[in-house]
Amino acid sequence: MIKIGFVGTDGRSFLGALETSRAKSDSYPGEYQGVVVRGTPAMPAWAKLMEWPVDFISTENNSVKAYSEALVQAFREERLDVALVMPEGLLFEGLVDMITEAGFGDKIIGLDSQGAFLEADKIRCKRLCRNAGIPVAPDWAEVDAQDYRAVLDVCLDYLHNFGGAVLKYPYSAGGKGARVILNAWEIRDVYDQLIKDYKDSYAQAFGKKGSWPLLIESRMTGVEISFTILVDKNGHHQILPTAMDYPERFDRPPGIDNPITGGMGAISPHPLESPALMELAEETIAKPLIELMRQQGILRPCVLYPGCFVSFDGNFQPTSIRVCEINIRPGEPEFQPVVKRLRNLGALLEATVKGTLDQVRPEVREDQSSLCIALVTGPGGPKQQKGYPWSCTKGERVYIDTDHLDKKRITLIPSAMDYADGIYKSDGTRVAYLITNGKVKPNLSRGASAEELRQKLLYAIDNKKIQVIPREDRDGNRLDCRRDIGMHFQKADLLLPQPK
Repeated sequence: MIKIGFVGTDGRSFLGALETSRAKSDSYPGEYQGVVVRGTPAMPAWAKLMEWPVDFISTENNSVKAYSEALVQAFREERLDVALVMPEGLLFEGLVDMITEAGFGDKIIGLDSQGAFLEADKIRCKRLCRNAGIPVAPDWAEVDAQDYRAVLDVCLDYLHNFGGAVLKYPYSAGGKGARVILNAWEIRDVYDQLIKDYKDSYAQAFGKKGSWPLLIESRMTGVEISFTILVDKNGHHQILPTAMDYPERFDRPPGIDNPITGGMGAISPHPLESPALMELAEETIAKPLIELMRQQGILRPCVLYPGCFVSFDGNFQPTSIRVCEINIRPGEPEFQPVVKRLRNLGALLEATVKGTLDQVRPEVREDQSSLCIALVTGPGGPKQQKGYPWSCTKGERVYIDTDHLDKKRITLIPSAMDYADGIYKSDGTRVAYLITNGKVKPNLSRGASAEELRQKLLYAIDNKKIQVIPREDRDGNRLDCRRDIGMHFQKADLLLPQPK
């Protein structure tokens, strides 16, 4: 039995552990046990209630030191054979270095602090991509965030030449550091909001009077697609199935009133995934990036997750691909629908630490689609909170109709949820995820099949099969979600040329 730990407190860790334990591979037989390292208070109780084959390893607290101590002990006691680090912050703070110093570096998947700059420093990563010949935005600039005149000049130039600009806080921002500007009227408002959000981080790192690095990119157009790449110590790699993320809070273009959040849902595969697209990602991104990592001495077992813009021709064949950023951990929640379609996640992760990824290919349920919807805290409460991702009401009771979810084959993954004395309570933010997958029916397009899955999840939400009970209205439901998750399959059906 190979015991594989998923390190972190979010839904991707729990679902990764669950599917590692219960998925059965046709081509890569083996016994795998999924283990969540830390998790949230509700997860062990939910796994016990649902009789799921998931184990848990606790940590004293959420610090990198506590994670390191728990992992080292688990490796020594042979309660873990492999560990995949999910939160990028743990990688930035040197978790892999600590595990390596303890003698277990060959068991952990993630970059050490030397290589973590790929995500932790977006400006340095841009330079690396340039050296590797990996296409990025047509133009980008590094300016002092405190020099508004310099910011203004670059934004006006990019608006004229590229139709938009993107301001990026270049360090760890939990997926929320990019701010899009589409016209001149937005420049000052977007700039002021970014400075407000990150001035404390800037001041702590560089002092109040120091230069504050700010990355400004020319706006890229095309289709956003991200790729999850497993890499072993020898540079062998496998690209997992794609997923489409819905990062904006609401179903409209991003802006001040519609921020980029941690992700509101995802679908897999991406509606425009094709063999040609995967080959383009392989040749344009994966191979040159991994080779440069080898040359710079930062190659080790890890996950690379480049976010890209892809251009297509009239037959929707990919013509070019550009990287907007490189993450060094699986996406959240994109990893969840991807995991649902994999039969051999355990074998893949085992091969990642052994250096044998050239011998294990992703075994994908190609005939299936998978949808994931994040259930977040909506507005209202004792202080008229705005709801996620702003101010949120906490501590309200969660009701879950387990019979309905089981009957409809919906997987519920608790996230920002507490549990005590037999009661689940919302901890605010992204409370839980609903995930489902299903075969594409012979008489339906992939878009029509995905719509059936979307409606199944929305029915459960609208009919309070999961409910956060508001203090002021026992018959209400505090939960909110984006309702358009998965609709791009239908849009793709309309866009793609139809056979004559």
